[in-house]
Amino acid sequence: MILPIIVYGSPILKQKASEIDAEFENLAELIQNMWQTMYQASGIGLAAPQINKSIRLFIVDTAQLEDRKKDEPNFVGIKKVFINPQITEEIGAEWKYEEGCLSIPGIRENVERKPDITITYQDEQFNTMTESYSGLNARVIQHEYDHIEGVLFTDKVKPLTKKLIQSKLNKIMRGDFRADYKTKSVK
Repeated sequence: MILPIIVYGSPILKQKASEIDAEFENLAELIQNMWQTMYQASGIGLAAPQINKSIRLFIVDTAQLEDRKKDEPNFVGIKKVFINPQITEEIGAEWKYEEGCLSIPGIRENVERKPDITITYQDEQFNTMTESYSGLNARVIQHEYDHIEGVLFTDKVKPLTKKLIQSKLNKIMRGDFRADYKTKSVK
């Protein structure tokens, strides 16, 4: 089922999400709905707060970009579910890259992030995994991880940039935007 994506200004996007356990009701169905929602919106990642669930869960599919990543010729994408993740290490010199977000339609800005991360998380069977990622995979994971921490990419842009995009952000909060996917504002 395609779910509405919660947009900028909704308080749930600024909350730190809660951990879940294997008893979480209808988890497999929720994850399936998240995949369908993300693909319908042409996304490469989606966090549970973006579908109005304040839980520590996100999905990432960068594998769909493998044939388009000219700047990373050896790029190998991932398609994974991350439950109760914890980024344990972020290293390297920060690099700028233009990010967007399904919860902030129509706005893309440069965000600086470290290029290499290590993350511990649980998979769909609640097996604990620790893995390292770099480049675009690391960036997408960091972006989605920020969502479960109550942080948006617009919180990470330079102050002048934030000032320049504030009127666009205000329009999103008022519902004055276009998106090619189902959205919802939760006040």
